[in-house]
Amino acid sequence: MPDLNFRVEGAEVISYAVTPSLAFKLQIENRADESIRSIMLKTQVQIIPNLRHYNGQEQERLFELYGPPTHWATSLKTLLWTNTVELVSAFSGRTVIDLQVPCTYDFEVASAKYFHGLEEGEVPVEFLFSGSIFYTGEAGLQVEQIPWDKEATFRLPVRLWKEMMELYFPNSAWLRLRKDVFDKVYAYKASRGLHNWDAALEGLLNQAQQEIGD
Repeated sequence: MPDLNFRVEGAEVISYAVTPSLAFKLQIENRADESIRSIMLKTQVQIIPNLRHYNGQEQERLFELYGPPTHWATSLKTLLWTNTVELVSAFSGRTVIDLQVPCTYDFEVASAKYFHGLEEGEVPVEFLFSGSIFYTGEAGLQVEQIPWDKEATFRLPVRLWKEMMELYFPNSAWLRLRKDVFDKVYAYKASRGLHNWDAALEGLLNQAQQEIGD
């Protein structure tokens, strides 16, 4: 019966994807003798935030997710990043695949808020594997399930995340608004003849600051 071992060797930005994506270099080794015909590999990717240090500015940016640092002993919990499914081709011994992980810049999603809040260092990431192994055994083609204890860890450089988002959204960020709020901002923009959304939001912010000052 196959005995698989998983190890993440590195990560890189996928330059031309439909959405921002990272490719994790995943080495899969079969410690048994059977030839692997294919693997339907399911992966849950999690962020383990309590395994790194945060400076003062990062603590401020992560307040919305975890509250004040005095509560972090209990609030700094594992964060689900995503789930993926990959079809691994036939191999003997070992192989390396690109485990593609799509990355959102939607600030309604917790993982996007988390990455945006970081300045430097590395993000501890955990990969939990499951799925089906198709292999050639004594009885011909056979199927086994990947045991639930198969996992791997990796420390993703924050720099790589920032480079990816700058590649896909240069000097930009995405903000999703409720439809009625969008309509109000749109009406404000049109009534003042403003040419872009930045000018509209800056105008509203300046107006709010003036009212607070008054």
